[in-house]
Amino acid sequence: MKGILGRKVGMTEVFTKDGKLIPVTVIDVEPNTVMQVKTIEKDGYNAIQLGVVEKSEKHSTRASVGHAKKAGTTPKRFLKEIRDCELSCNVGDKISADIFTVGEIVDVTGTSKGKGFTGVIKRHNQSRGPETHGSTYHRRPGSMGTMLPKRVLKGKHLSGHMGVETVTVQNLEIIEANAAENYILVSGNVPGAKHGLVIIKSAVKKNRKSSPKEIISFEEVKEIAEDKEEVKSEAIENAEVTAEVNEESEKEATEQVES
Repeated sequence: MKGILGRKVGMTEVFTKDGKLIPVTVIDVEPNTVMQVKTIEKDGYNAIQLGVVEKSEKHSTRASVGHAKKAGTTPKRFLKEIRDCELSCNVGDKISADIFTVGEIVDVTGTSKGKGFTGVIKRHNQSRGPETHGSTYHRRPGSMGTMLPKRVLKGKHLSGHMGVETVTVQNLEIIEANAAENYILVSGNVPGAKHGLVIIKSAVKKNRKSSPKEIISFEEVKEIAEDKEEVKSEAIENAEVTAEVNEESEKEATEQVES
């Protein structure tokens, strides 16, 4: 198991060299700092604690400041543990996007968008009642249950707060991992709003086969566009030259006819 913390930037699309379009989510991955290494002997389990996004000491507690000083860094806003990490890390080490390779299958965990207080139709996908013929039942939750315990049974689908839950999307593929520019492209959608914290971990189920894809970079697209412009300009020049030659030949032909 290995993982890293990042922020969701948004979605875009990339093209492979085979001409296939892949929708991807861009995740901004700053170098994570190993804040703590937990062992079975001391803590009862193996894990590493990662920290990301700096936080000023003014707005930090003394405990968090002392915890960060042990790692030789500043306090971090987000701290998460990666259990049974296969990476050999020490306190204070940096982890960047290059721990993942292209084609690797991962699970991404984030906090879903908040929807506020919603009804049963939006929250539980229930159907509405008839809208006409004097029906007074439209978007209500329905019967509250049987007559005999005389109370609402636990688990009844009712209105309430929706969203802001921890959601994990499994078996996503790494399309690109760029450690120089600190970003990772993941195929498909990722839970959460833009700029929300996400955790990228190695896939648990691995139901999807790894198939690395070669995508076209921006520089290659720029080179292709420049090549097309050069070909277009050459074609225009050739057309102008042929037009001039045709005009000269027509003039010579008309002069010969007149003479």
